This record gives sequence, C-alpha cells and structure tokens, in this order.
Amino acid sequence: MLVILSVATGALFLYSASTKLFPVQSFEYTLADQAHLSHRMASIAARFFVGLEAGLGALILLHFFGRGKWVLKGAFLLVAVFSVYLIWLRITAGNNVNCGCFGDAIWMSPSASLGKNAVLLLVLGLLIRFHHGFEYRWVNLSAATFLVCSIASIYLFFPVFNRYKLDFTALYADTTLAPATDLSKGKHILAFLSPSCTHCRKAGLKIHNMLLHHPDMPIYIIIGGTKSDLGDFWKASNAEDVPHTRLDQAPFMKYTHGLFPTILWVNNGEVEADTGYPELSETVIEKWETPNP
Repeated sequence: MLVILSVATGALFLYSASTKLFPVQSFEYTLADQAHLSHRMASIAARFFVGLEAGLGALILLHFFGRGKWVLKGAFLLVAVFSVYLIWLRITAGNNVNCGCFGDAIWMSPSASLGKNAVLLLVLGLLIRFHHGFEYRWVNLSAATFLVCSIASIYLFFPVFNRYKLDFTALYADTTLAPATDLSKGKHILAFLSPSCTHCRKAGLKIHNMLLHHPDMPIYIIIGGTKSDLGDFWKASNAEDVPHTRLDQAPFMKYTHGLFPTILWVNNGEVEADTGYPELSETVIEKWETPNP
C-alpha cells in the first residue's frame, strides 16, 4: 500500500508540473496576475517551481527519499506553502478563479485545491512516518543531484526570455504594404509565416480558427516574400480573413532568423516572448492581454 501511495503521489507531482510547463507562459501570467510579480520574476519563479515539483515527484515515484526522508519532507513543505498561498488567494480574489495548480488542463478553485492539498499532506505524512524507500550509501547525494539537475534543466530547455525592443522600420518602409494598425502600440501577437512552409500553414489555420471564436484577439500575420502566389497558402490555412501584410524576404529573414513560423508577443513595441504556434491558445492570450492589477 505504501508503495502504491508513493508512486501515485510522485505521479501527481509530475502531472502537475507538466501541466504548468506546457505552455510555461500560461503559468507565468498566472503568477504575474495572482501573485503580483513582475513579468521577469514570474518567469523565473514559474520555472523554479516546475523544476522543483517535477524533481520531487520523480524522486518520490522512484522511492529515493534521501537521508532523513528530506525529499518527502520537502514535498510536504512545498504543498504547505502552496496551501498558504491558496488561502491568501481565496481571501483576496474569491473562489471563482483558477488557482493554476494544474495549469490550464484542469480548472480548479482555491477551495477545491485546498481539499486536494489536505489529502496530499495526509498521504505525505503517512509516507514520512512509515515508508523508508531505497537506502544505500549514495542515496542522499543522488537525490540532491537529481533535484538540482531537474530545476536547472527547466531553465536550460525553457530559458527565461530576454525582452527587447522590436525595430518596426522594415514593416512600415513600404507604405503600400505597411500594416494599417500601429503594431508598436498596445499588445499584439505577430505571426511571421512563410507561404511555402507546412507548419506556417498549420499556424495560419490555427489562428483562423481561434479568431472565429475570439475575433478581437490582437493577432497579425506577416507573410514572407512579396512575389509568390498565396493561393495555396490561403487554401490550406483559411487565414485570408486574418489581418496580414507581406514583407520582403530579406527583412523577413532578419525578424525570424530563418526559423518559422515565428510568433512574437509584443507589448508596446517590446517583445515579451518568442514562441512557436503550439503555444498559441485562447486561454494564454487572454491571460496575456489582461493587465496586471
């Protein structure tokens, strides 16, 4: 029974971490909005908690508890800290908000999450009291090394984005092709798509479908090349109704660095994120659009 509880607890931690990581931008916006963190602090904190939660989860699942069962005690403390935060969130924001415990995969109110945490604390308490896990000479060092590597790997594979000012000169150089909207003001998602790129066509179709349900989303398509025929591109993407412009190949390649589709999240001329199209979702965009209180 203790083995099953350990595996189930570790799996829950891993699942929780994965829902926050894909996409990590959504968890960033949740922290920025609910915990009133700056964008950069939210980015750093989001990756730390994902790496910590994933590392603890994997160690618990594998029964590597460390000397003195510090892995289980660390998990207990993490859940307790999250519970204090949930109580604060319940008081300040009410119960009709998604606490973000399972990212956007499972909507959960602060009260529901507190109930889940109460059960989790009980299980962790039982494991600390009665379960021993693997015991060998290097278990403490192994567990600590694994946890550090877990946290570091999140920053390595999902690095904190360095914001920068976008140069709009090339986009507005040709007045006949220049966007009708001033993209340097307000929040805009700029999708740089190549008409011959299969993934760009999929991105265009996804954007088209999103705008069918949320026509006010600030998405603008920039298509590379001004001479190619777009008939096949429009047929595959259905995105002809999406606000768009064309851009000569040379400046297009400078914006994208030869990688496309490139999706830039621009806030008053400053690029806050550079993502692929899988990270685009109505929920993430709505969080990003909403100004922090």
